[in-house]
Amino acid sequence: MTFDFLSTPLMSPPSRLVIATRESRLALWQAEHIRTLLQQVYPSCQVDLLGMTTRGDQILDRPLAKVGGKGLFVKELEAALLDGAADIAVHSMKDVPMQMDEVFSLVAIGPREVPEDAFISNNYASLDDLPPGAVVGTSSLRRESQLHARFPYLAVSPLRGNLDTRLRKLDEGQFDAIILAAAGLKRLGLGARIRAVLTAEESLPAPGQGALGIEALTSRPEIAAWMAPLHDATTAACVRAERAMARALGGSCEVPLGAYATMRGDAIWLRGFVATPDGTRMAQAELSGAMAHPEALGQQLADTLREAGAESILSSLA
Repeated sequence: MTFDFLSTPLMSPPSRLVIATRESRLALWQAEHIRTLLQQVYPSCQVDLLGMTTRGDQILDRPLAKVGGKGLFVKELEAALLDGAADIAVHSMKDVPMQMDEVFSLVAIGPREVPEDAFISNNYASLDDLPPGAVVGTSSLRRESQLHARFPYLAVSPLRGNLDTRLRKLDEGQFDAIILAAAGLKRLGLGARIRAVLTAEESLPAPGQGALGIEALTSRPEIAAWMAPLHDATTAACVRAERAMARALGGSCEVPLGAYATMRGDAIWLRGFVATPDGTRMAQAELSGAMAHPEALGQQLADTLREAGAESILSSLA
């Protein structure tokens, strides 16, 4: 990843910044990554980490969709912003709820790591190689619905825990294969565990997957100014389009949907789907639009999906 550190300071550089982060190995890597970048931009700034355990990390015996969704991974970090214990919070963008309180803002979105899903197995080279009845672990209704649609003969079982815990459960033989975000594995130097990277046609990614976001209080514009050198406008436009589509469809852990945007020349190409968890019903669509209006493109794709059958799917999930 590279950043453009050339910027004209509009105010004095920060002397100290505190980053709120979850304490999983991947979350700490992400926070350390942002700390390193900030120290490159502001060499005299002291950047500290505030490690926290969230409700999402504590509840491991039930699917996220049953206990409140991915917002459980950010609430404690946001509380640290509110009480002044931290200046920013670092998140994987796929974990940030689509609806954010106006008190908080995403002040920077960095360049994207690989956004695709990864197939991991100790005995099989690909999803196509799995025999009928093989058990695939995933924590995502998005992945589950796409697996059922393509491979109705496979068994899909819930898989919770941090990345190391999920790999351990695979190694213990609890699953024949698991599906994880490729970005996390690569960031932790575990790319060798990936047997196959699933294309977007095979498994459309989650909104924001592979991108890191920096959250701060809306009432602190100086934070947004300090974070500007870490912001990647192209990635941000793609992620904003994806999130707008998901938001318009009530996207959450309870709704199996995917959204993935890439650049085609000067335009954003946005693909999306909504499905039932069993994959028997799926609405899919794609659109292209101006990079300057990503939210409008996301809303337009959501409307197109509703016309393609998403409305009845969403009604069945309510």
